[in-house]
Amino acid sequence: MTQAKLLITAAVAAVIAGNVLAQKTASDGIAEYRAMLAEGNPAELFEAKGEDLWKTKRGPKNASLEQCDLGKGPGVVKGVFVQLPRYFTDTKRVQDLESRLLTCMETLQGLNAAEIAKTPFGKGEQVNMTALATWVAAESKGMRFNLPQSHQSEKTFYEVGKRLFFKRGGTHDFSCASCHSEEGKRIRLQDLPVLTKNPGDGVGFAAWPAYRVSNGQMWSMQLRLNDCYRLQRFPYPGFGSDATIALGVYMGVNAKGAASIAPALKR
Repeated sequence: MTQAKLLITAAVAAVIAGNVLAQKTASDGIAEYRAMLAEGNPAELFEAKGEDLWKTKRGPKNASLEQCDLGKGPGVVKGVFVQLPRYFTDTKRVQDLESRLLTCMETLQGLNAAEIAKTPFGKGEQVNMTALATWVAAESKGMRFNLPQSHQSEKTFYEVGKRLFFKRGGTHDFSCASCHSEEGKRIRLQDLPVLTKNPGDGVGFAAWPAYRVSNGQMWSMQLRLNDCYRLQRFPYPGFGSDATIALGVYMGVNAKGAASIAPALKR
């Protein structure tokens, strides 16, 4: 082969290689980035703190949370996350993980649930709440979502959550469905999962709580939903409100069979 042909062949190969690289999506790049960081996911620090908080005697009653019933009986943690939100007979409410933890912190430890609910994210007992939720979620990592829908309240919350998901409002006339009901949508170069059906393992509801690398914060599902409302220009919902729990029921039921990867790593 002549030198000229060799040069042409090399140039063609370079163009092909360039096209292949150009075809890599932003999602591929983000996935590689997460894979590189996964070995040292800072969420592990929150897990360790959450486990310690679960076992430590605190509050006016000087008690631990080891008798907290998260749906499978007092003290049982493994497997509860993938079955929440659900109906609890003692409170006669459908509760998600964080609102249920709040109930246990009040009834078992004597802490003021109303004050904790009013505390901004990242401050005071809300920091402990995030750590507890992270640890409990981690205890169900790899398990598949199967939210109960046997109680009428659970069915009602699913329907309410569905309506809230599609409800448009705010200054931009947005809804949850504006971002999460159609294929191929992105925000800041990141693909948006479709949450009106099962998005698959570790996607959407099956990925939170998660550590946000961009701001160095651990985000629970309550904070994730709060920020979604902020992006829609809606008023913030109350912590552990029926609205956010209903949305959790809707997304959680839709995620049936999907494996949890929480606590995950996010942009």
